[in-house]
Amino acid sequence: MTPGIHRDLIPSAEAHHLIGTLNVMKDKLLNAAEQWQLLDENGDVPATPSYPALLQHAADAQDLSRDVFRLTADFARSPHRTTSAGSTVLRHLATAATMSSHAASHFSETAECALALPRSATPTDRRYLTNCMVNDHASARAFLRRSSESLRDAAKELDDHLGFQRFLAPLTRQEGPPLPPPPTPGGRRR
Repeated sequence: MTPGIHRDLIPSAEAHHLIGTLNVMKDKLLNAAEQWQLLDENGDVPATPSYPALLQHAADAQDLSRDVFRLTADFARSPHRTTSAGSTVLRHLATAATMSSHAASHFSETAECALALPRSATPTDRRYLTNCMVNDHASARAFLRRSSESLRDAAKELDDHLGFQRFLAPLTRQEGPPLPPPPTPGGRRR
């Protein structure tokens, strides 16, 4: 294998480990997006939404976002970020980090509206706060899904990179060290 190609490869053990980490984190984000609900079983906003429960969504989203940021920062410090596959993985991780941070802020805004809802003076104010809550909560869940998708895309990029390595493996075995020159006639060496 030529030195340039070898430098551009992420070691397969590290790639496999990172794929596993990405898949676990992707699933956590997706599960949160599916499980954290604002609406009741009829699709209505509860008359008195639980501020503590909605605030917990924000806190848990913040924890998930912190994990995505740590993973992104760790990869950004690695020497693999400069490889062709690594730069693509880093772009996906950066998108995941941004999306996850937006989720946490939208969940927080949902909780803030829930806290203000009982104090709303008019039906118009109540309707406005309810609509804000629904929009913010839906947006937060969408950001979690988009973050999850970006992590999925990063894992796919690494998986494709491993496929490229498997393709190269038989080719590099053939390159081996050069063969010694054939013996000269008569068996004498000079």
